[in-house]
Amino acid sequence: MLDPLQNSIVRNWWNTCGFLFLNHKRFLKTIERALACGETILIENLHETIDPVLDPLLGRNTIKKGRYIKIGDKECEFNKNFHLILHTKLANPHYQPELQAQTTLINFTVTRDGLEDQLLAKIVSLERPDLEKLKSVLTKQQNDFKIELKHLEDDLLLRLSASEGSFLGDMELVEKLESTKSTAAEIEHKVAETKENEVKINEAREHYRPAALRASLLYFVVNGLVKINPIYQFSLKAFNAVFHKAVELAEVSEDLQEHITNLIDAITYAALLYTSQGLFERDKLTFLAQATFQILLRSKEIELLELDFLLRFTVEHAHKSPVDFLTPQSWSAIKAIALLEEFRGLDRSIEGSPKRWKKWVDSECPEKEKFPQEWKNKSSLQKLIILRALRPDRMTYALRNFVEEKLGSKYMETTRIDLAKSYEESSPAIPVFFILSPGVNPLKDMETLGKKLGFTIDSGKFHNISLGQGQERVAEEALEVAATHGHWVMLQNVHLVAKWLGTLEKLLEQYSRGSHSDFRVFLSAAPAPTPEEHIIPQGILENSIKMTNEPPTGVLANLHAALYNFDQDTLELCSREMEFKSILFSLCYFHTCVAGRLKFGPQGWNRKYPFNNGDLTICVNVLYNYLEANSKVPWEDLCYLFGEIMYGGHITDDWDRKLCHTYLEEFMSPAMLEGELALAPGFLAPPNLDYAGYHNYIDEMLPAESPVLYGLHPNAEIEFLTVTSDNLFKTLLELQPRSLLVEESGQSAEEKVKNVLDDILEKLPEEFNMTEIMQKAAVRSPYVLVCFQECERMNLLIRAIRKSLKQLDLGLRGELTFSPDMEAKQSALLYDIVPDAWTKLAYPSTYGLAQWINDLLRRCRELDTWTHDLVLPAVVWLSGFFNPQSFLTAIMQCTARKNDWPLDKMCLTVDVTKKIREDYSHPPREGAYICGLFMEGARWDIQSGVIAEAQLKDLTPAMPVIFVRAIPMDRQETKNIYECPVYKTKNRGPTYVWTFNLKTKEKSAKWVLAGVALLLAV
Repeated sequence: MLDPLQNSIVRNWWNTCGFLFLNHKRFLKTIERALACGETILIENLHETIDPVLDPLLGRNTIKKGRYIKIGDKECEFNKNFHLILHTKLANPHYQPELQAQTTLINFTVTRDGLEDQLLAKIVSLERPDLEKLKSVLTKQQNDFKIELKHLEDDLLLRLSASEGSFLGDMELVEKLESTKSTAAEIEHKVAETKENEVKINEAREHYRPAALRASLLYFVVNGLVKINPIYQFSLKAFNAVFHKAVELAEVSEDLQEHITNLIDAITYAALLYTSQGLFERDKLTFLAQATFQILLRSKEIELLELDFLLRFTVEHAHKSPVDFLTPQSWSAIKAIALLEEFRGLDRSIEGSPKRWKKWVDSECPEKEKFPQEWKNKSSLQKLIILRALRPDRMTYALRNFVEEKLGSKYMETTRIDLAKSYEESSPAIPVFFILSPGVNPLKDMETLGKKLGFTIDSGKFHNISLGQGQERVAEEALEVAATHGHWVMLQNVHLVAKWLGTLEKLLEQYSRGSHSDFRVFLSAAPAPTPEEHIIPQGILENSIKMTNEPPTGVLANLHAALYNFDQDTLELCSREMEFKSILFSLCYFHTCVAGRLKFGPQGWNRKYPFNNGDLTICVNVLYNYLEANSKVPWEDLCYLFGEIMYGGHITDDWDRKLCHTYLEEFMSPAMLEGELALAPGFLAPPNLDYAGYHNYIDEMLPAESPVLYGLHPNAEIEFLTVTSDNLFKTLLELQPRSLLVEESGQSAEEKVKNVLDDILEKLPEEFNMTEIMQKAAVRSPYVLVCFQECERMNLLIRAIRKSLKQLDLGLRGELTFSPDMEAKQSALLYDIVPDAWTKLAYPSTYGLAQWINDLLRRCRELDTWTHDLVLPAVVWLSGFFNPQSFLTAIMQCTARKNDWPLDKMCLTVDVTKKIREDYSHPPREGAYICGLFMEGARWDIQSGVIAEAQLKDLTPAMPVIFVRAIPMDRQETKNIYECPVYKTKNRGPTYVWTFNLKTKEKSAKWVLAGVALLLAV
């Protein structure tokens, strides 16, 4: 029995039979008793694996002439009236085929149409109870008529079969025939009348269908949020309560059509508001956009194929931009869009009127500006498609405007979550569940509310338990006391007691009935980092009111928050007041920067670190101790302690450690005591002030929020917004119901996957013939060995791709059993994602499937050219290697052999040329020319030959050809150099390749703080 929505019909059924959990203490004893007495047993909440002890029951493996069944080692008497019901809350469980053959499957999962009819009945019973009552009476009458007719027929047939001889002589039988005929005619007349009335009632009910349709649609949007985060689980029961309340509170109107519109609006707003309070800020726009798209699709206001293009945004081929204000990525996207019917001529329009388009592209908020020429007449969705190509960084703002335009401005208003209102909606059966964020504790808000309502810790009416090892028993006792006497229980960090969560779920269900009316449970848990690590039971999440509370973002809010960890007494603590205050303020700004940089992704930090207020407060304690113990400020000691131990204790990446140390070197120096230190451009370290004075100084002097305050270039904000919008659209694509595309394109998901599969198989090149290639090499130099290694790895990848695609093809044709791996590959191909099985054998990449395949083909072509004669190419495309380090090491090996230098005393030096790849026809005599690198965080000034400030909106400018050669370490240049890390992708971190020393006129600290790096792919 599949019951993911915990259907009330099933609940009512449970009351008529005994029910068990698999881990019940007397599990086997209960089954044995029920088996002997012929009772019905329901085993609740099964997972995908079923205890083998049940196998004889499921297979009805009777012994001794069907009188006994062996359970474990015991022979148990078998009563034929015994029934076994297996129940699961899983929506789509994968059970063994034999289990499905042994059982009868009953699926209580609600469908969209079924839910629509249920909600229509509810809305009519609330709005027109007379109609709904009459409808019920008529339905009952019709059933009664059918039953009566059946009885008459059965009785007549029985008499006819029992009569002997001519039945015309049987007067009683003839009379019965007559009475049956007249009764049947009468019933037929009544049925016709009933049907007439039913048609009228249905016509009246149909007026309310649009409201029921909207509610059903919204429920399935809400139900799909679990794909974003498993903690977003909402029950149908809770949704029904929200729906019921919305219908009751909807504005009444004399005009029926206007009243229906009011109902639709009230239901939509209530459902979206209720759901949003339990979502993180980053997911609220995703949810609202998904709801808007589904509403517009249902009303046929937008085209599904256009929406599909916007979400997928597949750009297969790279094109060079003919206009200076567009990057190659933007122009490639425009060329892809121009292939669609509605956008034909867009590329020519941009080339023909570059000034108009440049003005629009360069505007601060292009989503609010009018499009040039006839493109301003396009629909809102079509404008989103063009904007995503030209200014992807503005898509989150554009999507907000889109939702506001289609649904109304009230949907985009940020409302502060009201705990008191959520408390009113809660009950002994409905707990409040706080989804935690770093740096936020809901306990203070709870204590404030409890004080107002008379539930405090001092009065003994509020039990606060922070869960951890050994606290489970304390929590159980508190729940028991609270349920009896009507207290509040706050269970913090329930995610820390994974093994006890099943018990908690049962206790909450037990105390939901018959407890004191004032009894309330409040739970808090941090969401799991990945869906696989999610452990909170579905029952707890679905039955609770979920709430999120996130800390404020931005330098201003976080600098104030850092300072709030201290007070005036702290500032007066140290005898050397001026030094202590100055360094404390710098530490607060340092803490704000290191914590705030996390939002910029890999350009901020290579890896994510859990910096917290504890790091800051312990640093201030250390500062106090060191200032009291030393006559001079020990700058170096303090920098080491803060950067290597307190904050550095979190850091695992060498480049991140260097960044942390650079921050401290910049923010902590004697210049701060003389008022000459700028913590950020336009923000000097403050003079000696009191506690309130520092807060005022921040409000008055801190510049507007910008990446510059963290030491980053303004482009970092553009990159952050672009990544955010890409992730948002990726999530929206995964949320789309698969059935929708079938309706529009007439192609099933399987057919779409088959087309992609066939296309890849057609393009996929043959494997490299290693025997033939190896025979070409007279001398196996380090370069030749690198070529062999790359060809072998490419062969492994091509072989795996071809094999998995052929297996999937057989699976789609029904010639091979569909495995979970094949299912995962099918899903990946449908959503333009590279399957995991391929990425494990491939190189790090951030591309979607279409772009990844084109990149793979280009790598194969490069290798093919190299393997013709095994001569080093004039310019090597470094980005095309599985292992670029091996090629760079080969450069050192070749030079070491030639000059007879020790390899461990050598290093690489790089000279950035002024030329592009096409300018070279021969490799250099020593070393190699390489290309395919891009700079992030800055740009290379070709004329001056140094790193320079990046140009706005040019996020990753391409580098010219770089000449790489090996030299002894003692000849390495160290002055005016920036040690620039090289990474394979924008994800940085584990994709580190090498360090190139690049020339700079600026201090290298500037580029460290700006997160400047070279990337092999963008």
